[in-house]
Parts: sequence; C-alpha cells; structure tokens
Amino acid sequence: RGSNAGRFQATLLSSELGTNSCDLPRGLAHAMQAGARERIGTETPMAGLYFEEFEVGRVFEHAITRTVTEMDNMMFSCLTMNTQPLHIDHHFAASTEWGKPLVNSLFTLGLMIGISVADTTLGTTIGNLGMTDVRFPHPVFHGDTLRVTTEIVAVRESASRPDAGIVEFLHRAYNQDGALVAECRRAGFMRKRPAAA
Repeated sequence: RGSNAGRFQATLLSSELGTNSCDLPRGLAHAMQAGARERIGTETPMAGLYFEEFEVGRVFEHAITRTVTEMDNMMFSCLTMNTQPLHIDHHFAASTEWGKPLVNSLFTLGLMIGISVADTTLGTTIGNLGMTDVRFPHPVFHGDTLRVTTEIVAVRESASRPDAGIVEFLHRAYNQDGALVAECRRAGFMRKRPAAA
C-alpha cells in the first residue's frame, strides 16, 4: 500500500491534468483507488464535492468522452443476461429498421452516470437514492462517442442525517453529432464536509 503522501500526490496530479484513474498508469491509478477506499476519516483530498459545494443551476461539462464498442455492448448484454437479439445478433439486427445492432440502453445509462463521477461524487457520496425520468431519445450504435453534462437541479438537507444531504442531478449524454442520446434525473445521498477537528 502506498503512503498518504503518495495518494495525495496522485490525486493532485489527477486534478491538475483533468484526468481520472482510468487515464493514469497502473501504479498511480492503484494509489488513487487506495486513497478513495480510505476517504472517510482521513485528510486525503478527493475530486468529489461535498453537499455544501453543489449549487442549483451549476452545469458540469465532463471532459471525459468515451467511444462505445461492440465488445462493450456484447459483454454488458451477456453479463446482465439480456438476450435481446437487437443487441447481440448482427444478422437479426440487420433485418430491422436500424440495420445494425443497438447498444444496450442500460449500458448507455451506466456510462453516462459513470462519466460524471470523477467531477461530482468521487469519494463523497453515501449512495444513490433513485433515478427518474430516464429517456433514450436517440439510439446509440457501435462506434458512437459520447460526452456528458450534469446539471444540479435541487439540493436539500437530509431529514434523517445531519451529516448528509440530497443532491438531484440531471445527466445528459450526447453523441459525436450532438444528438441527445440519454438523460435521467438522479438523487444522490451526499456527505457534508467533515467538521474541523
């Protein structure tokens, strides 16, 4: 295990480069992940924001983009036991109005939310409370590259925990042509900034 100093440097480097652990060399990524596991009760800085730092109306333009591959679609569909031939059977999909396989919409949903984590909730969330208003207005195909925005639409104190609050996120994903391919509202249970010792 790396030292706190090493994790601190890895996190600072990530912040300065505008990257996350997926973009960094393996050793540095492991150090950052170790820092995330030790987030609570330490002074290790993380990229995620505390409840008090979210302001209604703020929009995050996430720097990370991701090209969706055939392997992504096939593996996700098979791992989740989704045997829909629109996703896993090229011959079948070619005979539909789409002419080719559609990317599994739940993969798209997970990718959209995942891209937002580094800028918003990394190490500062307690958990998801739910998702609503999920829409997929345009199909995603193999080879599409997605970018994501997140808007803060509501914040409120927790009625049960004085050390936490609820933040409502509006995530939107767009393809390389600017078409909106997915959106959802998500309620996150967020930690407040720790009290000074």
